Amino acid sequence: MDMIKMIEDDLQNKKIPKLNVGDTVKVMTKIPEGDKVRLHPFEGVIISKKGSGTRMSFTVRKVSYGEGIERIFSIYSPVIERIDVLRRGKVQRAKLFYLRGKIGKKATKIESVEEKDITGGK
Repeated sequence: MDMIKMIEDDLQNKKIPKLNVGDTVKVMTKIPEGDKVRLHPFEGVIISKKGSGTRMSFTVRKVSYGEGIERIFSIYSPVIERIDVLRRGKVQRAKLFYLRGKIGKKATKIESVEEKDITGGK
C-alpha cells in the first residue's frame, strides 16, 4: 500500500466534529513552554474552508481588543488538541471575507440556525 494512503487513513481515526462556515468554534491548541505543553484556546468564527479529506484546512477569525486576528488550522494537525463547536451559523456564502470590513458585534454576530427557526423568517 502507498505510504501516503496509510498515513492519511491513520489520521482520519481522530474524532473531528462537523464544521461549517459561519460556525463559532473554540480550537484548543498545544503550546510548548519549556518542558511542558499547555492548552491555549482560540475562539472565533470560521470564515473559510479549503481542501478536502485529510488535507482540509479552515480559517478562524476573532476580534481581540479591536484588532482582527485570523489563524489557519489544518484539520488533522497534531497541534490541535480538540475542536468545540459553540454555535452553528446560518450563512449564504462559502467564504465570509466580508467580515474583515465589519466592526464590533457585526463582525462576530452570525445568525444561528436555531434563531432562524424560531423567528420563522428574516
